[in-house]
Amino acid sequence: MRALRVALAEDEPLNLKRLARLLEDCGCEIAGTFGNGLDLEEWLRTEPEVDALFLDIQMPGLDGLSLRASIPERYPVVFVTAHAEHAVEAFDLEAVDFLLKPVTTPRLAKALNRVRKALAVPGSAPDPTQAKKPRYPVTAGGGVLLLDLAKTTHFEVEEQVVWAYAGEKFRTKWKSLGEVEAAFPDAGLLRIHRHLLIRPEAVIGVWSSGNGARVMVRLAGGAEVEASRGATPKLKERLGLE
Repeated sequence: MRALRVALAEDEPLNLKRLARLLEDCGCEIAGTFGNGLDLEEWLRTEPEVDALFLDIQMPGLDGLSLRASIPERYPVVFVTAHAEHAVEAFDLEAVDFLLKPVTTPRLAKALNRVRKALAVPGSAPDPTQAKKPRYPVTAGGGVLLLDLAKTTHFEVEEQVVWAYAGEKFRTKWKSLGEVEAAFPDAGLLRIHRHLLIRPEAVIGVWSSGNGARVMVRLAGGAEVEASRGATPKLKERLGLE
């Protein structure tokens, strides 16, 4: 397995030096280091041999997010920052990973593995389930988590905030259930109420509510939600109950 050639942009010299050392310790070859985004952008115009870019977000002249948006998509990008609030923007720009400072070697190794998967570098074993289990960012404890859709039971919208349920309740970047559906068009998510979107595979039980026209739905993890009268027939059809 050949070494990855990476380039770094970071405006704080000590952080730049430390990250370069960590990358070298992980077996990477440093193709270039830059103190700002403009210099890296100019260097990339020469079409250098580089596999991935590690970018700080807040840099003078051209910040990391703007740089990502301006360069060819063939360069996988890992953002490295002390500011967790930028994670949603980073993943909207299809970042391979998002590292919070101070970066640790185990976390960096995971990011490099994701870079290899993005590049399909020989010697890296791709995850065959990745396409079936898309992820999405949520806020948690002042930081950001990436949740697997396959581990999510349902989404609920409250006052233009969409909450995801995956063992716990997490705040997402979305403001409507329509945005969630658009993000996962092939996931088979089912709207069972105007404020509820479920993953049918997470349903573990149903029973009649009231006159039987509606049903209560029990989801993995124990959550119970009610399907609207209009959505109940489609729900039963999806579950093979009709």
